[in-house]
Amino acid sequence: MALPEQLLLSELLRRRVRCDQGLDHGAGFQVWMHPPVHRVLGWVSKPSAFGSRRLVWRLNQLRGLTDLEVLVQGEPAETEQDVVERLPNLIEAVVLDRRQQPIGSLADAAIELRTGRIRHYLVSRSDPRLPGSSRWRLSLDRLVDQQPGQVFTALESLDDLPLARASVRQEFLRRSRRWRDQMQEAGSRVEERLEGWLEEPPWNEPLDDSSQADAWEEEEEAFLRDSSDQRLESEIWDGWSDPDAPADRGWPTELEDSRDPWV
Repeated sequence: MALPEQLLLSELLRRRVRCDQGLDHGAGFQVWMHPPVHRVLGWVSKPSAFGSRRLVWRLNQLRGLTDLEVLVQGEPAETEQDVVERLPNLIEAVVLDRRQQPIGSLADAAIELRTGRIRHYLVSRSDPRLPGSSRWRLSLDRLVDQQPGQVFTALESLDDLPLARASVRQEFLRRSRRWRDQMQEAGSRVEERLEGWLEEPPWNEPLDDSSQADAWEEEEEAFLRDSSDQRLESEIWDGWSDPDAPADRGWPTELEDSRDPWV
């Protein structure tokens, strides 16, 4: 498969090395680099869990990558563990701030595979071997000085660096801060709307004394007029007698007017 333009050093070291003869030469475990110019020259693999024999591979021997293996071409250089330990290396070096206080360690590096140039380092606040820990991107222009086991910067803290990978705890804190800011912003908008509503004039302006008296007089006249109409309607209905009710004896009926008075 084609090689990517850039690769993390940890991605290279975690794979097992397999040569063009099909032999397994063990997993990579250490980088071979030239710290003064921040360039990776190769890496070291451990062919056996026992013994001090180590194999050194040049970066230009790399031919391909799979999910679990690094494919190389050519023969490695054999060496011993005590020689490997003397190879200069900035990985796991302590990162110092402007007061020369430790704020983390170099946990990883982004490598340009064609040239071996390191584009930037990744800094870990805690032990870089812990899985899922956060990583901050440290560019080369932020480095002030370096020596074996230490790099000097002008940083106040790791928060001055962009976050490359957040841990679960860091992601939770970041989301909590964003949620808190959103709640504060929403509360400010509600407060501004409430203040604007309180400053607006009421829809119904209060009437003066004369206008209020006229309104009361109009309501009283309307009430009396409605009461008169109701009494008139009641009198009209009362004038109609019930056809089933007995006739009033005070008024002669048609039958009584037609009777012979002598009978």
